[in-house]
Amino acid sequence: MTNAAITGWGKCLPPAVLSNRDLATLMDTSDDWIVSRTGIRERRISHVTLGDLAYVASARALAAAGLQGSEIDLIVFGTCSHEDQVPNMASGVQLRIGAATAAAMDINTACTSFLYGLSCATALIRTGVVRNALVIGAELISPFMDWTDRDVAVLFGDGAAAVVLTATTREEGLLAEQLGCYADARETLRVHGMGGRYANRGILYGSVRWQFEGQEIFKRAVHGMGAASESALGKLGLKAEDVNLAVPHQANLRIIEAVAKRTRVPLDRVYINIQRYGNMSAATVPVALCEALEEGRVKPGALLLMPGFGGGLSYCAHVVRWGERTSPRGETKVDLPPNERSALQIVRDVMEAKKVLTNQEPS
Repeated sequence: MTNAAITGWGKCLPPAVLSNRDLATLMDTSDDWIVSRTGIRERRISHVTLGDLAYVASARALAAAGLQGSEIDLIVFGTCSHEDQVPNMASGVQLRIGAATAAAMDINTACTSFLYGLSCATALIRTGVVRNALVIGAELISPFMDWTDRDVAVLFGDGAAAVVLTATTREEGLLAEQLGCYADARETLRVHGMGGRYANRGILYGSVRWQFEGQEIFKRAVHGMGAASESALGKLGLKAEDVNLAVPHQANLRIIEAVAKRTRVPLDRVYINIQRYGNMSAATVPVALCEALEEGRVKPGALLLMPGFGGGLSYCAHVVRWGERTSPRGETKVDLPPNERSALQIVRDVMEAKKVLTNQEPS
């Protein structure tokens, strides 16, 4: 049987750090209030475009795999914060890495977009359509944030990561998954002002209001990720004790702890980095995977459990068998351009630009 081994990985975190104390200068909040409710201490704010973040992450993943862009047959870009929807984001990465003959597509299932993309790319490798695939999870949420709403502004950050998948006959890569969606609860998480439906309603695109029903989202997230994890493991005849490391979506520390309790995976076998980055939506799982590898938390042959949950309300869990190599084959000099602004200044600039645009008279 053909499988899709993860042979390369790379992340890109913008350098500007927005702390909880920074947020307290924009709204009525505090470091203690945010940490006690979310586990988040800081997040990253990007000075570059979504495409830039994704390109750097992709270049690093390719270097780790020891491949050239021209060897990639498929690019799957998972995001909900497109800088362009036509043309798609994946084609922009395709151009920049030189994957001239690759297929390119975007997936938007919000925070689960990377994991859904992993399923799609793996399936196309298993069926022989492609041999090498690049799967990206990247978000630039800061321009779409309502920086006056403490219920959501404290949660999210910007970032990107990518993995390279390569066909193999070994039992590696994604072995089982469970995908689902609570469509009946889709209205519990809606970003008003982020889509075509608002064009004729007098709402400026990007001038947003977040509808975020935290208690219901929490309940569905824990149930969805927990049940999906049990189902995915069950397909392989495995149990929680077989999992070497869980790498969950990083939405809220309380959710992570509740999912760990439900799935019976001890917290010391759960990778957590939400304190550094907050919720990066589609980027959280691949960034966490990259950092787990950097810290030596992923051993050769390890069994990984990767549950996720996002707007829609999509949910999933993926069971991955890691290969023998846990260090990159090579490195790249590709990097982000220098940044001279603080994260707080970038946010203030976004707020001011929106204020100016909103107050402009129609021509």
